[in-house]
Amino acid sequence: MTRIVLVTGCSSGIGAALAHEFLRRGWVVYATARRAESLQALAAAGMRPVSLDVNDAVSIESAVEAVRAGHGRLDMLVNNAGYGLFGAAADLDAESLRRQFDTNVIAPIQVARAFLPLMLPRRRGCIVNVGSVSGILTTPFAGGYCASKAALHALTDALRLELAPLGIHAVCVQPGAVTSRIGETGTEHLAMPADSIYAQIARNVKARAMASQKGAMDSADFARDVVGELLRDPPPAVIRRAPHSFRMPFLKRWLPGRMLDGKLRRTFGLDRLKP
Repeated sequence: MTRIVLVTGCSSGIGAALAHEFLRRGWVVYATARRAESLQALAAAGMRPVSLDVNDAVSIESAVEAVRAGHGRLDMLVNNAGYGLFGAAADLDAESLRRQFDTNVIAPIQVARAFLPLMLPRRRGCIVNVGSVSGILTTPFAGGYCASKAALHALTDALRLELAPLGIHAVCVQPGAVTSRIGETGTEHLAMPADSIYAQIARNVKARAMASQKGAMDSADFARDVVGELLRDPPPAVIRRAPHSFRMPFLKRWLPGRMLDGKLRRTFGLDRLKP
């Protein structure tokens, strides 16, 4: 039987790479993004493009109806859509934080809720939430992003436990450094007000947005490894791939807190911050 997957956030990076890998393996792929024009290349490759704004309930329901009309079921949902909010925690305004959590935390759960009825009748399926190792080890100038991914990890754990008796798997993918547009979009969502107390090390703050792209793993290679893991029966609860995906959790678990804090302060220039 042909298997069906829907992937959110397919306009570029990890989402597009995962969509291509599923297609290569013979799956029917519903590739989604907010802007329909960004899906033209994926449609030309043989995927089914669907416009989906994960923060809009009407848009989510429309995507569900598209899959229901096309196949009446869904085997796997990949919640990849998201972005990074960067800047010092003291510079983050309430609205910016709400938007970060709306997209990175609330939206994946609402999308999962909407698509579950396409999995439950057959008592099989898999919900994949793309988190980040940044949700395990918090770094300076990325507190909003790190917090959102940590919250998504916790919710994915809850989904895994709650859905297992119903035959549905929940998997958390925690990438390290993977080629994507997170750096570019991160500079668009950078909190650096003119009166910031971190203005004197502004370069370090801005550099954090691009940090994940240094020595990054090619997104196609990442997708090949991740999809291979997702197709195991059963799939693992957590999948980590790419540079730093094991190093960061290791440092968080085993390095004494004071030593880790000192290392992070030096790495991000906080040791040069003058009162």
